[in-house]
Amino acid sequence: MDLSSTPAAPRHRAALAFIYVTVLLDMLSYGVIIPVLPHLVEQLAGGGIANAAWWVGIFSTVFAIVQFVFSPVLGALSDRFGRRPVILISNLGLAVDFVMLALAPTLWLLFVARVLLGMTAASFSTANAYIADITPKEKRAAAFGLLGSAFGVGFIVGPGLGGFLGGIHLRLPFWVAAALALCNFLYGLLVLPESLHKKHRTKRLELHSAHPFGSLKLLRQYPQVFQLAIVMFLVYLAHYVLQTVFVLYADYRYGWGPQAVGYVLMLVGACDGFVQAVLTGRMTPRFGERRVLLAGMLFGVGAFLVMGVADTGWVFLLGVPLLALWGLSGPPLQSIMTQQVEPSEQGRLQGAITSLGSFAGIFGPYLFAQVFALSIAPASSIDVPGVAFVLAAILMLAGALIAARATRRTPGGGKPNIEAAIPVACPDDLPPITNAHPSVYPHPPQEDHP
Repeated sequence: MDLSSTPAAPRHRAALAFIYVTVLLDMLSYGVIIPVLPHLVEQLAGGGIANAAWWVGIFSTVFAIVQFVFSPVLGALSDRFGRRPVILISNLGLAVDFVMLALAPTLWLLFVARVLLGMTAASFSTANAYIADITPKEKRAAAFGLLGSAFGVGFIVGPGLGGFLGGIHLRLPFWVAAALALCNFLYGLLVLPESLHKKHRTKRLELHSAHPFGSLKLLRQYPQVFQLAIVMFLVYLAHYVLQTVFVLYADYRYGWGPQAVGYVLMLVGACDGFVQAVLTGRMTPRFGERRVLLAGMLFGVGAFLVMGVADTGWVFLLGVPLLALWGLSGPPLQSIMTQQVEPSEQGRLQGAITSLGSFAGIFGPYLFAQVFALSIAPASSIDVPGVAFVLAAILMLAGALIAARATRRTPGGGKPNIEAAIPVACPDDLPPITNAHPSVYPHPPQEDHP
């Protein structure tokens, strides 16, 4: 069904615009503080850069643990009470967190602010559930790709803006980030409609699944979803090689300083934004979700291999376009998973996926940091600084093989998932929109069997 032809189209477009702006401003907010947060920790902790690095590691680990615990809770809350209140609370919590960061006079208050952010930072997972609610299945991959492009745009603009503002005053980027989050909250309060129809909400809060291990039970109920969740975990885990090792690796092997690294990150963000915003929406309808998913995974394998074996900087840069094309795998992966669960479970699904990413964040940085440290240790007989990237390539290859097997056929009849007929929920005052073809779904849906 073409949503643009319905009376709800203006509200639908406004909702999609808000969700995009929500993710974009979140990424801008995070990106703005990247260049200055370690320096603020150093200022409050004392003891020099080494001590600050230790505290930054502690903050990152605790943040990942808190997100691992609370993401399923917020996903379950969005299934029970709707997406809108969870998104708005998340944006407001983000604003409060940045104000605390801007004002924190001691390290422990800074720590409290990061814990608060970990508890409320659910806007992206809930935004994915919102997209699944309002977008027909055949258009979800493109919608998820557009949403993913917000990451690229935020990653391009945020760190540069944060560095500029931090040069004026160390805490100014936190105030700007707080203002962005607060504006986003007020904007959503005025224009964002609810996406989850009341009849598709859970009747009560599912406490048994509102925790990380309970959310895994939801994944296990759907064999294909569970296998693709393993793929998602491997993708998250492999990605941590960039966050953990890239800066040190580029300095050690190519002699790149902070400025050169910043330019490379901007290039990565620009390429990724183009792939997510333009290529995903065009390639998925033409080649199908499965082919685009597997191609994106193989591009990721190639990117990490190139980066791991590159002995010069310009060869390393050849891996950047491949790394961007890896982004083709994310939207169809998300789309296929959302097609397997009921509308009332989309929030818990996204919460479980976010928990997987947080779980990878608990030990992924330590894994790659140790592998990199061992590969360049003076006691090592051979100098293999790129082995951490090769390990990431192996993880991606394993994910590609699992994805190929999981998407070969549906668990039951062997038909493509796109033929399943699940209504797409709309705001409470509008009837549900069915994305199924009339020949597949000839009669109106029953109240108790959507």
